[in-house]
Amino acid sequence: MTTPSPWMVLPFILLLSLIALAPLFLSNLWSRYYPLVCLVLGTIVLIYYFFGLRTGSRILEVGGDYIRFIVLVGSLFVVSGGIHITVKGEATPFANVMFLLIGALVSNLIGTTGASMLLIRPWIRMNKYRITGYHVVFFIFIISNVGGSLTPIGDPPLYLGYLKGIPFWWVASRCWPIWLAGVGILLALFYRVDRRNYLRAPRDVRDRLAEPPDRWHFDGLSNIWPLGVILGAAFLENPPFLREVLIAGAAVASYFTTPRSVHESNNFNFHPIREVAILFAAIFATMMPALDWLQGNAGKLGDPTVTFFYTGSGALSSVLDNAPTYLTFLSAIIGAFVDPGLVGQIQQSIQSHAVGLTSAVGPHADQIRQTLDALQTYHPIQVASGTVDTGTINICCLLGNTACHKFIMAISIGSVFFGANTYIGNGPNFMVKAIADQNKVHTPGFLEYIWRYTVPFMLPMLIVVWWFFFRD
Repeated sequence: MTTPSPWMVLPFILLLSLIALAPLFLSNLWSRYYPLVCLVLGTIVLIYYFFGLRTGSRILEVGGDYIRFIVLVGSLFVVSGGIHITVKGEATPFANVMFLLIGALVSNLIGTTGASMLLIRPWIRMNKYRITGYHVVFFIFIISNVGGSLTPIGDPPLYLGYLKGIPFWWVASRCWPIWLAGVGILLALFYRVDRRNYLRAPRDVRDRLAEPPDRWHFDGLSNIWPLGVILGAAFLENPPFLREVLIAGAAVASYFTTPRSVHESNNFNFHPIREVAILFAAIFATMMPALDWLQGNAGKLGDPTVTFFYTGSGALSSVLDNAPTYLTFLSAIIGAFVDPGLVGQIQQSIQSHAVGLTSAVGPHADQIRQTLDALQTYHPIQVASGTVDTGTINICCLLGNTACHKFIMAISIGSVFFGANTYIGNGPNFMVKAIADQNKVHTPGFLEYIWRYTVPFMLPMLIVVWWFFFRD
């Protein structure tokens, strides 16, 4: 891979700066012309890659990643917009905490995007008489990000790790204490803030404006089957883009079969997903030089410590999309701990059905046996047929070496948790903000989000998680 010039990171930096500052100082101009700005900045990078680096394949690779991303995110947006939840009772601080906890669990079943789109509207309705910016931000923290850190369905980085060969339940079986700590700390902080807000509302206002008791009703449950199609299709790998066709088809069927009354109850329209599609098209294009430079220079960034991978993947996931960031750091772990010569030796022996490796001797004997044990445990069919590819062997070299487990856990948690630090860290963040804005709920701007919420609430939680789980 050709390493791009560091100067080509400037369009990405400019785009991030505009996303952060333009809504504050140039609100009208930004809302009118941001598609043109995205087009210009994205085109500059694409021209550089196509004519300068002559790497059209890299453009196609990122384009495919964007299509997979936006089809999945957009389809979950459409399907969840066809389900209307009537909330039950008053939104007390305890009721809100339970709602967020359930949402965190649901995020692992239908993804952070699906859970966010399904639950943000009832969350707004149940808190309608006292909703403020922190309700939206903590929803993003817990349901749109941290909650979905246990399964590949939960968040895109884990899904990409699963496609690369990390077993489905591997992260959950090792990271559930970290999930419990992260979600628990955020819920405790939210309860403290929400209780103060709740007590400020006069009792007569709460009685008059709160949702009536004993109401918990679902409309549009016919959308459960398109949701099932989307989740099932997410695990199809071949033929290319069959997965996206099925997912998009399920979304189209959902949209046209959902009663208009349900869409009207949700105030459903395509403006939020349109904004996300435009902004992330530019983000995917302009972030190529940043990611490629990082991957090309990963070996020069210091000794490979767990802290480096946790904070490094996390810091970049705060301002880049967390899925490609995860893949970049996974590649860095493989480069740091996997011997390519050893991988080739194992692959040749498997393809020739050799059995001598199980009794290998020499300096790499333990690593060979550990890798073969992991291959037999997680990919027995491919081993028996001799069709194990290099990528799978790379991952099993890490899985077989228990010393490498902390590094995989670090980038898994770092990529997902830190994605809550900004609006652009994870796809659902912007969508939640757009829906909240559409419902005339005050949401903090880009910088306010960071200084007023990320620094005092997310940052302490991230430090506690590092101290107890990833401190070298």
